[in-house]
Amino acid sequence: SKHSRKRWAATARRVGSSWEVSAPERVGLVQEFLHQAFASAGHDRVLLGFDFPIGLPEAYGVQTGARGFVDFLDLLRTNAWPEFFEVAQRPDQISLRRPFYPQGAPKGVTRAALVAGLGVSSFNELLRASERATSYRQAACSIFWTLGGNQVGKAALAGWQEVVIPARRRGARLWPFEGTLAELAVLPGVVIAETYPAEAYRLVGAEFSRGESKRRMADRCRKAEAIFAWAAAHGVRLAPGAQQAILDGFGPLSAGEDAFDALMGLVKMIEVADGRRPEATEVQDRSRAWEGWILAR
Repeated sequence: SKHSRKRWAATARRVGSSWEVSAPERVGLVQEFLHQAFASAGHDRVLLGFDFPIGLPEAYGVQTGARGFVDFLDLLRTNAWPEFFEVAQRPDQISLRRPFYPQGAPKGVTRAALVAGLGVSSFNELLRASERATSYRQAACSIFWTLGGNQVGKAALAGWQEVVIPARRRGARLWPFEGTLAELAVLPGVVIAETYPAEAYRLVGAEFSRGESKRRMADRCRKAEAIFAWAAAHGVRLAPGAQQAILDGFGPLSAGEDAFDALMGLVKMIEVADGRRPEATEVQDRSRAWEGWILAR
């Protein structure tokens, strides 16, 4: 999230043949978070999962002249595209080098302006393959659209500037752009992947039924039994602080939903690391080059 109060992380460490999961914690300073990750990566493999888009729609990417998303990130590191991180306020400001729109919620903003400004034929072309509607999920929002409750563009802007680009400077590698997890785990280091915690709810049996809400502490408390059952079934050790957080529904504050999602995202990563879920059901060539993928989707 672009808001620091909504940034939470859950951590699992390999201990013998099992995982030990710590209680979710607020991230605090992103620089310190990355410092700790790279300190661990000096002698170990570290997989960092983030709930924001990592990649660009191919229809946009091929217009930039870069060879792929990783190459494009290198362009952004050099400040060759200084306006890229500035959200356009008006349709006439939208361009290849300033693709995010709109800033605020001025009257009359339309997605058609974004389509025209970015030189594509439809809004669907501004979705990555992993974001498009299927028979079992609705379409996500385009990374470039920054208005509404389901927009993800501002989180991506913050995540790339504060996490991905600085981590790349320190040698982090990006899944799946630079290889499979097995290929990227050959040597110690930091690997960054995109995750979507909500997909872990069903995996654990912790879905929210009609009338329930992830935002309510009492409803989160009702998921404790399912989470404990998943951990017991797979030999995952929950530290005392993690157990208490789960029993308490991650606390009464609104940030409880973010701590809950941090743990759910971690659950999904453990499922992949242990081989119970594939890292990707499909990773097309364009996904490798430009669009990326969501871990375990």
